[in-house]
Amino acid sequence: MKVIFVAGTDTQVGKTVVTGLLGHYLLKKGYRVVTQKWIQTGSAGFSADIDIHLRFMGKKRGDFQGLFSSMMPYVFKFASSPHLSARLEKKKISLSKIKKSLKTLSLHFDFVIVEGTGGLLVPLNTRSLLIDAVKELDLSVLLIAGNKLGVINHALLALEALKRRKMDILGIIFNNISKDTDKRILKDNPGIVRKLSGEVMLGVLPWARNPYRLQNEFSGIGRKILKRYG
Repeated sequence: MKVIFVAGTDTQVGKTVVTGLLGHYLLKKGYRVVTQKWIQTGSAGFSADIDIHLRFMGKKRGDFQGLFSSMMPYVFKFASSPHLSARLEKKKISLSKIKKSLKTLSLHFDFVIVEGTGGLLVPLNTRSLLIDAVKELDLSVLLIAGNKLGVINHALLALEALKRRKMDILGIIFNNISKDTDKRILKDNPGIVRKLSGEVMLGVLPWARNPYRLQNEFSGIGRKILKRYG
């Protein structure tokens, strides 16, 4: 089962964009690819993030008919941490349901790319965190860092949490999420995180008004991910 978990240092750092770009890259390489969002909050019925993945991949909902319940096991209306969104709808997030959905998709595709919800330490309930589910499923993690002031702390904390649990880290992608951040900060962040953590920097995605134009920029990053995944 080939699964890559796309984690973020925070919410709104570019996980959805990178998941879509990676899906597009792997499709171009000839793999059968599907994306998954275990827990979508702030949507009604269909995962908004899955829709964005599909646009990047040049796919339509109809290409995945019959698999929606596995691609998005949990969709909640209220945009918040998973534990609160689930509680407000009087539901419980079950790891067994997530495992079953992942297994179902793995039977039909070469790669499953899972986009996380928020950061790694968001709670699923009062007992477990998102990172606990990723660890139990033994997934390789691709970390996305929103390149801005403050990301050094966020990135190092996320990496420390992954290392403490002895999880497989594919590398880090820095995503320039604003055109207004000082260029000196944008340039320094990836280098200092690499030096302090010892982890692989897979690349930096430039800021783009239209993120769908980043497909060519991503090709070098995608090649490194595929090589490291082995």
